[in-house]
Amino acid sequence: MSHYRAMLRVRRFYSLNGNPIHEDRRLGRRYYQENNAVVSLGQHILIEGTDDDSPFVAQLLKLFWDVNSNQMKAVVHWFVRMHEIAQNKRKLLGRDPHPQEVFYYQDGSCDCEVNVETILGAVQVCAHIKRAKFAQGSRGPCSSRHLGNWSTVVKPLQAFTHSAVFNCVFVPLQAAPPTPQTPRHATPSIPNRSQPARKPGNMLEEARARLHVSSVPESLPCREQEFQDIYNFVESKVMDGTGGCMYISGVPGTGKTATVHEVIRSLQQAVEQEELPPFHFIEINGMKMTDPHQAYVQILQKLTNQKATADHAAALLEKRFSTPAPKKETTVLLVDELDLLWTRKQNVMYNLFDWPARKHARLVVLTIANTMDLPERIMINRVASRLGLTRMSFQPYTFKQLQQIITSRLNRVKAFEEDALQLVSRKVAALSGDARRCLDICRRATEICEQHGQQGSTGLVGMSHVMEALDEMFSSSYITAIRCASLQEQLFLRAVIAEFRRLGLEEATFQQVLVQHQALCRVEGLQPVSVSESLAVCQRLGACRLLLLEPSRLDLLLRVRLNVSQDDVLYALKAE
Repeated sequence: MSHYRAMLRVRRFYSLNGNPIHEDRRLGRRYYQENNAVVSLGQHILIEGTDDDSPFVAQLLKLFWDVNSNQMKAVVHWFVRMHEIAQNKRKLLGRDPHPQEVFYYQDGSCDCEVNVETILGAVQVCAHIKRAKFAQGSRGPCSSRHLGNWSTVVKPLQAFTHSAVFNCVFVPLQAAPPTPQTPRHATPSIPNRSQPARKPGNMLEEARARLHVSSVPESLPCREQEFQDIYNFVESKVMDGTGGCMYISGVPGTGKTATVHEVIRSLQQAVEQEELPPFHFIEINGMKMTDPHQAYVQILQKLTNQKATADHAAALLEKRFSTPAPKKETTVLLVDELDLLWTRKQNVMYNLFDWPARKHARLVVLTIANTMDLPERIMINRVASRLGLTRMSFQPYTFKQLQQIITSRLNRVKAFEEDALQLVSRKVAALSGDARRCLDICRRATEICEQHGQQGSTGLVGMSHVMEALDEMFSSSYITAIRCASLQEQLFLRAVIAEFRRLGLEEATFQQVLVQHQALCRVEGLQPVSVSESLAVCQRLGACRLLLLEPSRLDLLLRVRLNVSQDDVLYALKAE
């Protein structure tokens, strides 16, 4: 009976639909009536047997959901094949049986309940043959059987393909499609390059690659003292098994994150050389969270691989950092972009500052932010003195430091004239001291020099190339618009930047900017503007797209963002 094999290789999954027509609470069962589905009540069905060639045959009587076992079950009436009958009983038939003949029997001791998942599909009763009487069966779906007095021949509805069985009808059950088989040990991979990556063809190409902000430098110049201070702080806490918090602040592009990462790398090397006890390092970034309270979730998951809601994670972390443990390993937590974890109650930031002060925490927290006075502003009505914050301020790079950073990046690649490199460094230092901006300008200057070289001239990146790059960076239509703006409009832009730096964010409300705007008016010896006058200025700046304003709102809580970089605004205003 090999024609059953194709069907038995596919496991069928069913699910109940509709509402039960009757519920037996004593037995914990819910019975279902007949609906349009894949097999109907009263139909003859095949049930998984002892092997692929011998499925059991039965008639479907009832369907119910067993609450106790949480499984779908069916009540059936069994049939038995000739090979399941004891040898001494087979002669009572008085003839040779049909190969697919089954016999109906009545036996109250037989277990007539089966799991629905074992039902393979429906079969069709073709003919009644001859009445026969048997006293007892042998093997089969029940241990002891008494055959009834008639037999039937059954055959599959169609060849047992994947679709044939499910073209039948089955009561309030629906067949779910087979679950696609996914390789258990699949490993994602990236195909190899058909050709190796092209190496720099000349000095300018190599310089451009080295000046890219994503390029990993061979050293970290101009932050030796900051590196040593952070290293000593973390090392002492790990050695002593205590906790502490360091607040690292500074404007963007001053090397805060890069310095901390280099400290951690050096400390991990010390652990490998057994010069320092082992510690657990984890990092979170406020910019990568949709909600500040997700910090709790990420910290817990990276510490324990445990997933929890924000409230539950906060409670588990509170318990972890308050409970003594004999073999607790020191945890070093880096929180980058701390400014973005701002909440109305400030509970997230407060906990990050407070947990390291717990006696049994063994937690070292390194926080990085753009705002210098953030701890004071969030500690209002809190006891700040006991937190024991250690502060580290990264000052903007000077022009000499920027020049040294570029030279270190190039690493003996002589691509710039000395005067050209100094010009870029001085320009950027005068605006923000952002090393990333300096790298971008130098990189663009190498591209301009290479373009000029293709037109016939050759040589190093000179003053003309740097000036052209600076003009591109700082001579956009936005800068022209700022230079042509009225005095009050320029003061409002200065007020926006001042408020952003005070908050450490890139967004503020009109009410917050208004306070700065009025203060700047007094500093400049001008009559302070009214609310309506300042709001009109804000609208004009929004109309020319220098500002991004919250749509459909025009009040004190209107949210304001810059549509240009702060460097561009400062460059345009200083050029005035």
